[in-house]
Amino acid sequence: MLPLKTRLGYSVGSFVTGAFGTVPGLLLLPYLTDTMAVPGAIAGAIVLVPKAWDVLFNPVAGRISDARLAKSGSRAKFLLFGGIGVAVLFAALFAHPGFGRTWLDAGYVVAVFFLCATAFAFFQVPFNALPAELTPGYEERTRLNSWRIGVLALAILVSGGGAPAIVEIFGGVPGYRAMGVAVGVIILAGALGVYFSIRTAPVAKVRQPTTSWRELLTTMREWRAFRWLLGVYFVQSLGIGTLLAGVSYLARHVLGDPGLQTFLFAGFVGPALLVMPLCMALGRRWGKVTGLRIFTAIFAVALLGLLLARVLPTPVFFVFVALAGIGYAGIQVFPLAILPDLITAEEERTGATRAGVAAGVWTAGETLGLALGPSLFGLILQLGGYVSSVDAAAAQPESAITAVLLGFSLLPAILVAIALPLLRKSILEPGR
Repeated sequence: MLPLKTRLGYSVGSFVTGAFGTVPGLLLLPYLTDTMAVPGAIAGAIVLVPKAWDVLFNPVAGRISDARLAKSGSRAKFLLFGGIGVAVLFAALFAHPGFGRTWLDAGYVVAVFFLCATAFAFFQVPFNALPAELTPGYEERTRLNSWRIGVLALAILVSGGGAPAIVEIFGGVPGYRAMGVAVGVIILAGALGVYFSIRTAPVAKVRQPTTSWRELLTTMREWRAFRWLLGVYFVQSLGIGTLLAGVSYLARHVLGDPGLQTFLFAGFVGPALLVMPLCMALGRRWGKVTGLRIFTAIFAVALLGLLLARVLPTPVFFVFVALAGIGYAGIQVFPLAILPDLITAEEERTGATRAGVAAGVWTAGETLGLALGPSLFGLILQLGGYVSSVDAAAAQPESAITAVLLGFSLLPAILVAIALPLLRKSILEPGR
């Protein structure tokens, strides 16, 4: 069994992944459309382009990380320097240069986001690879990832709930600047915490890394279980990315109160903290794939209920939000708990390191899904006739409000439910 220091220390890294994975998806699109007057479709593309680069770069970061592990026995320095880079660049991302021209301001965002996403790759790839290396035990990996997701839920609650509140308190550009610094501090604390906690933790077994692109492609082609799990996680990340991008717009234009952003986010993420023990119990009793099926269904049903946001009483609406949060907890816990099992089975079959490469490809899929989500939402805004501005004060047509509602609820529900046919125990639970 892993010591408490290792479990807790590893989990603290979720403050980096939670903040960076959540806040740009939540606020970068409205930051562009409502302080820089960037049209919705273009703003969505701006959110996508740097992360599209990440999709190509993450497997490279995985190979570099594997090579470092084989040479030194540790990935810890990637966590330290990658995390520091993310923290500094995140604050710069929301600093708003104020060049006075939309294309210059938007170009600044693209460039800084590009660098920030690259730094994040060097943090997240090693971070995702660690569970398969810290312990070979099936139940212990489930426990480790449950701790991780529990802290992730707290990190998302703090950063995702606090970030809109800071923007609202200071207002406009000063609000985004203050928020960027605050979240950057959270990211820095998470990076330092995980580094100093696991830098001396032993690796269960070091194998030779994947050395070439041809070998990488061969591995992915032959590794059917990984491809299926990645497909599940990609479409569900796409759904979550679309939903998160709509929170600010839903609060302002459907519910009519910008101050509800924080309550929406807290109502969504808060229940995840409460159901972590249930996820662990279901995983032990019925298997991780069955647990993922159950929570996927809960999430999709709750999102369909949110379609009625304009007519539901506020307490009933937040019941559906909480139900979606419960489903969200499961679709985060179980894929990350299944992944180390697949990595271990493949490493035992081949005798070669697969953790870094798998984490790189996995992170690429997750990154692409979370980046495409806001892009898809931005396109929906454009099709609905959403009016961009520099002060968020533009009146919106009825078609734009309908687009916000559909992009926040129906579309994510469909995307999440698409994964259900891929959830087969015979493929995703090796040795069970």
